Amino acid sequence: MNGRRRAPRVRLAALLVVLWATSGPGVVEGQNRRSDLVGSLRQLSGSRVTVSHAPEDSARASLFLAFLEGQAPLPGLPDSLPTRVSAYLAPTPESFRLLTGGRAPEWSGGVAIPGRNALVLPAYGGGLSRAGEAWRVLRHEWAHLGLHQYLGNLRIPRWFDEGYAEWAGGWDAGEAWRLRILLASGRAPPLDSLSFRWPSDATSAQAAYLLSATALEYLVSESGERGLELFLARWRDMGSFDGALRVTYGVTSGQLEEDWRRYVRRRYGWAYVASHSMVFWGLLALTLLLMVRIRGRHRRERMARLRADELPEDPAWWAEEGEADGNGGDRRGPGG
Repeated sequence: MNGRRRAPRVRLAALLVVLWATSGPGVVEGQNRRSDLVGSLRQLSGSRVTVSHAPEDSARASLFLAFLEGQAPLPGLPDSLPTRVSAYLAPTPESFRLLTGGRAPEWSGGVAIPGRNALVLPAYGGGLSRAGEAWRVLRHEWAHLGLHQYLGNLRIPRWFDEGYAEWAGGWDAGEAWRLRILLASGRAPPLDSLSFRWPSDATSAQAAYLLSATALEYLVSESGERGLELFLARWRDMGSFDGALRVTYGVTSGQLEEDWRRYVRRRYGWAYVASHSMVFWGLLALTLLLMVRIRGRHRRERMARLRADELPEDPAWWAEEGEADGNGGDRRGPGG
């Protein structure tokens, strides 16, 4: 009874902490600095995206805008999503921290902020390159915004949010064999755990992205992209992730995880690793061949040195002794 009476006070205290965190002097100062930064940036607008950038990043901003405007439809979502996106090219690490609220990890290549319908990408460092990782990161963050725009204010499990963005963003399925090691060693966290705490270090986060992406891959393998489209529509209409999961796929969240783990073991087991390691085995075979050739050459050189040091079959001193006897023949013992 006492616990029930204290609950409202606890909730009120938590609310006060949130209000203090979002309206304190430090937060207000940060918001003012961010507003000043945004006001100093130039804008380049398209039909769906407005890119804000520093003057020296005009060329990069044009590439950025063309890439996002030309995106193929996201799987399972209406072709028009996302829209009205504010994209920022942060010219410095400090501006990146300001634009993301300082919550992005140091290794982050880009950030989606669904509440502001915004994308932030660092323009410093390696810059943008079509052959680089930046374009895949952009697609990943673009998928985040599309999913959140479609589902509105519904709570999205973190593993599904990141898994959809990673899978729809063109993830590298060849890296998923690492999950076999994690699962075999018992180091793969359950999907539910990724809903509450996403890893902060780069290595653990990479494993979490792979886990989430294979869960989406499994759902699509079961019913195709059409099934994913129906699931998302029912989720939006019903307002329940678990309810839409049962209606569309006939499973609960717990059953989904069990089925997904079996799928990962089957899809990314040791046979898959071996079949995707032909380059490794080819390089190993080439290395062994070179080692054999080098060892063979070494043996031949050693044999040549040994033969050079051997006594000849007819040593010169035999002939000298025969001439000393005066008959030019062999030296034979008595009775010879």
